[in-house]
Amino acid sequence: MTKLIVICGATATGKSGLALALAMRLGSVIISADSRQLYREFDIGTAKPTVAEQKLVPHYLIDICAPTDTMTVADYQQQAQALINSPPSSSSPPLLLVGGTGLYIRSLVRGMKIPRVAPQKELRSQLESLGQAQLYAMLQQVDPVAAQKIHGNDSVRTLRALEVFYVTGYPISEQQGENPPNYPILQIGLDCDVEKLDARIHRRTEQMIANGLVKEVENLCQKYGADLSLLNTLGYQEIKQYLAGDISLDEAKELTVLHTRQFAKRQRTWFRGYPQIEWFDADHSDLLENVWQRVKEFISCTSS
Repeated sequence: MTKLIVICGATATGKSGLALALAMRLGSVIISADSRQLYREFDIGTAKPTVAEQKLVPHYLIDICAPTDTMTVADYQQQAQALINSPPSSSSPPLLLVGGTGLYIRSLVRGMKIPRVAPQKELRSQLESLGQAQLYAMLQQVDPVAAQKIHGNDSVRTLRALEVFYVTGYPISEQQGENPPNYPILQIGLDCDVEKLDARIHRRTEQMIANGLVKEVENLCQKYGADLSLLNTLGYQEIKQYLAGDISLDEAKELTVLHTRQFAKRQRTWFRGYPQIEWFDADHSDLLENVWQRVKEFISCTSS
């Protein structure tokens, strides 16, 4: 039977390092659950596993898209489920699902039913021109069930619900739901004190700069243009401002740290909403051994 071990948590908590060590002990593979590591050429700023690390353990769902492509949650879910559901042998080790993109992880462990409707640029542009108040009123008319679950000021979810309705002809509320998988899942979360996490974020930002993040952003801007949507994401947007002469490199570092801290706070809030996650201290000296013990218990219990 397929077994899945999830390693999740906020950015900079050491998920990749722990997962690599576990995968090597298990003889397993790693499936990425990071929405930006999907894209080729976005390496340093996404903390993508290095070539050497990927040689140690097979990594999947990394470098599968061009920077100009769009990967939806439904697309990710389909590809990840295909990997997870590939027929295992009786002695197959658990698969490791690793990352901080909560929606990707939820789509798999909860079996989310996701309407397969790609973003419609023209339709969205037309709808956005109407304003949020009118859009929400429209949603209340065509899908009152969804409207009850979406705040009147939530423009992103309102727009998506209307987009799905006008593309498919059916309310998004009728197309959603969950169908949890029948294989056993162990969810491991990494966390630490806010002050320690801040220190980790500072070190990681400095390391990214030292590893050549500025040159990476410069090359991407030259190749794809500064308006590429991925260049407006964490770490890239701040360096892009520096390259444009709007801020100094030190200011770019400070902004990256600030924005990463804010992002980490949102991640922690998201993951704390799932009681199934078993939390471990990312700074504990025996982290690997503690998690390894829990993994062995999980394997033993699900193999009997």
